Amino acid sequence: MSYKNLLFCALLFAAPVHAQPAADADVLSAASAQKAALIDTLSELVAIESGSGDREGLDQIAELIAENLRTLGGDVELLDASEDEYRMFDTPAQIGRMVHARFTGTGDKKILLLAHMDTVYLRGMIAEQPFRIDGDRAYGLGISDDKQGVAVIIHTIAMLRELGFADYGTLTVLINGDEEISSPGSRATITRLAAEHDAVFSVEPAGINSDSLTLATSGIGAATMTVTGRASHAGAAPEMGRNAFYELAHQVLQLSNLSEQDTGLKLSWTVAQAGTNRNVIPDKAVASGDIRMLRIEDFERLQARIQERLSNKLIPDTEVVVTYENRRPPLTATPASRALSEHAKTIYAELGRELIVNDQAEGGGTDAAFAALETQAPVIERFGLQGFGAHTSSAEYVLLDSIEPRLYLLARMIMDVSTGVAPLP
Repeated sequence: MSYKNLLFCALLFAAPVHAQPAADADVLSAASAQKAALIDTLSELVAIESGSGDREGLDQIAELIAENLRTLGGDVELLDASEDEYRMFDTPAQIGRMVHARFTGTGDKKILLLAHMDTVYLRGMIAEQPFRIDGDRAYGLGISDDKQGVAVIIHTIAMLRELGFADYGTLTVLINGDEEISSPGSRATITRLAAEHDAVFSVEPAGINSDSLTLATSGIGAATMTVTGRASHAGAAPEMGRNAFYELAHQVLQLSNLSEQDTGLKLSWTVAQAGTNRNVIPDKAVASGDIRMLRIEDFERLQARIQERLSNKLIPDTEVVVTYENRRPPLTATPASRALSEHAKTIYAELGRELIVNDQAEGGGTDAAFAALETQAPVIERFGLQGFGAHTSSAEYVLLDSIEPRLYLLARMIMDVSTGVAPLP
């Protein structure tokens, strides 16, 4: 056989080569064009201290965000977050308002974008970590959790505007100011709006070591145990008292083994307080517990088990009461969210990047779980930049190199959902 025939046979029977799909050049160019502006927006957002209990700061940052969205053509309003509030032990007297924006397009698909503007930090702490850039990292309080999410939404919409894309029916933005305290005022609005949309994208940060999206997170609950006893002199007549501290310790110990590894249910008693003076038998003691669950029914079952055990007291004539807070429901992966996240992976592959999709519950909670409560639409979390150090005062940062790929991903997801390219239920 001749050399040419051998070469022909080799080519004929060679394994097919699957070329990497090409990135959309216009969308990628638009993402690159927004990078510098997004960094400027991050600087402006970080400069405003907006702790969950800082209504003045929250009002200031809400006005800034609202103005940005109005400039982009949105119909914007600031919503009162106190009308449907679910009050918890750490709910402030005044809850920050929500920024609600609607962009009306020419299509019929409705997409909801979520982020939050509040942080865990107290006023004055910005002096410890102002906005700064060091190499590929931009630092600042709340920059990862979740001011980058606000900036990503603003500049994704700016991209779509520059591209002349408006094939969605409605593109809705909701940015709340109470996420870090379990969204007592915004949870009802998030649930209601999500039920009206075809897809929900939440823009919390991706991990620094995991370029990922998330489909599942744990639910979060809290338990507060209050023991009432009787005070007396600790030296002269301790037997006349009923030591609430002792009873609290007894109850905590007998309630310390209720976690279930097989179901993902976790109960950890984390804070305790008792007594006022060294020489006084304490008449009151309080303990707080953190609860994580993968199913809301496990949370309800845990409450029943706790109540059963409370009757076993160490000290008679003490009163033991446990109250509960449903701080966040779990977010569970669904066929709809799995299918749409697979489409996200193909988009990311256009950039030569691998997108990890986490469909097993993470430890933290998310507003996306409130969004998923009353809808069959796909709800996907972590469309934000890659970040690290959330809830720290000295190391919170985002990776600047993640700006362009993350803008590209979110913009393309909006475009593909709007035009029917991406799968929906």
